[in-house]
Amino acid sequence: MIQTGLIQNAHNDLVTDASYDFYGLRLATCSLDQRIKIWQLDEDTGNWDVEDDWKAHDAAVTKISWAHPEFGTIVASSSFDRTVKIWEQTAYAEIERPQANGASSSSSSSRWTERAVLVDAKFSVRAVEFAPQHFGLKLAAISSDNHLRIYECLEQPSLATWQLAEEVDVLALPSTSPTSNSISQTVTLATPTQTTSTLDGASVSLAAQALQQQQQQSQAPSRPGLGNREADGGWCISWCKDKYWGEIIAAGCGIDGKIKVIQLSPSKRPATLLTLSTAPLRPSSETTSKAPVPPADGEAAPYAITSVSWAPSCGRSYHLIATGSRDGKVRIWRIKPPALADEADYEGDGDGDGSEGKWTGSIVGEFDDHKSSVGRVEWNITGTVLSSAGNDGRVRLWKATAGNVWRPAGHIGVEQADEQPPDIDMDENPVAD
Repeated sequence: MIQTGLIQNAHNDLVTDASYDFYGLRLATCSLDQRIKIWQLDEDTGNWDVEDDWKAHDAAVTKISWAHPEFGTIVASSSFDRTVKIWEQTAYAEIERPQANGASSSSSSSRWTERAVLVDAKFSVRAVEFAPQHFGLKLAAISSDNHLRIYECLEQPSLATWQLAEEVDVLALPSTSPTSNSISQTVTLATPTQTTSTLDGASVSLAAQALQQQQQQSQAPSRPGLGNREADGGWCISWCKDKYWGEIIAAGCGIDGKIKVIQLSPSKRPATLLTLSTAPLRPSSETTSKAPVPPADGEAAPYAITSVSWAPSCGRSYHLIATGSRDGKVRIWRIKPPALADEADYEGDGDGDGSEGKWTGSIVGEFDDHKSSVGRVEWNITGTVLSSAGNDGRVRLWKATAGNVWRPAGHIGVEQADEQPPDIDMDENPVAD
């Protein structure tokens, strides 16, 4: 049974993000009102009580992220004021509160201190996320200039010094690694209701990639006379939770409907492991392989992908990445690392092309139930249930059946009254482990 709660009048303006801490007992929210609020769950009543509330930025706050508790109680926030700020919960102060009977009671109130301000972005910072704890205290941020920036804390006790360890122009980063022994991409589209999906797409060659870049450059700017709008760049990021493959992050930029899976390394320049594209695959005139190409006349152009979430692996032989787009679609991508890309998994659906050293991917679920822009996708702690929020005012749930087919699992309407039961129609099929 799913339990839902409602926080009335959480902010004075639109809530732009909400993020739970590691234990799920505290909730951080941010808003266009430039404020951050920390909510504490009362486990006896199930109510969320505001614990802290402060003005965090000089413009709308876009995203908020909790660091792993082993580093302390730390929150990072991003904003349209082009900054990323690091906040730490510090001292507790006893506050005397008068009661109706004339007596007084004391309660503790925390205080959040601004530890650092990162000002490298030249445009609005749309997303921020701490790296998994096994990589240390690191932070990723993406701004609407399409630059992905990785910061590393050099003074963890004080949190005052953060080094810009990496800066990547995601749009300018090649869709495949330029070296001959590079890891290239394979992306195929599968129907959402298929029990199994094949991974037989051909790799994108360097010639096809060069042709694609030339076509993109010949069309720039995308809006004649207007240049590149800030609203078109730097949407979302999500770290890979599995430390075995190193530091990998998925980033979405621009309006071409693509997510790039980027490998970060201290000794090498960032490289694209895989490009997930919603554009149709057509044979290239320069090669026999297939590659995403610009839309034909009369064909709808891809929409910006505004949200991405990398699922916890939890022992699976593959990864799951969910995306939400402005075209109203929620997509679930199945990603295979190179060591597994040319091997059949437990379902026997390997590609069988002997493509050693390649990351491969396919769409295993695609849903348009929101019928409007999708602003957020997020996995549960085991990566078995996906939730999405759209402009239709509903949070929708998705899960896999025993046959590994992803299907709707219910929805929750935010407009319902607090005392009414949630509008949820859970699928009776079991979740695939």
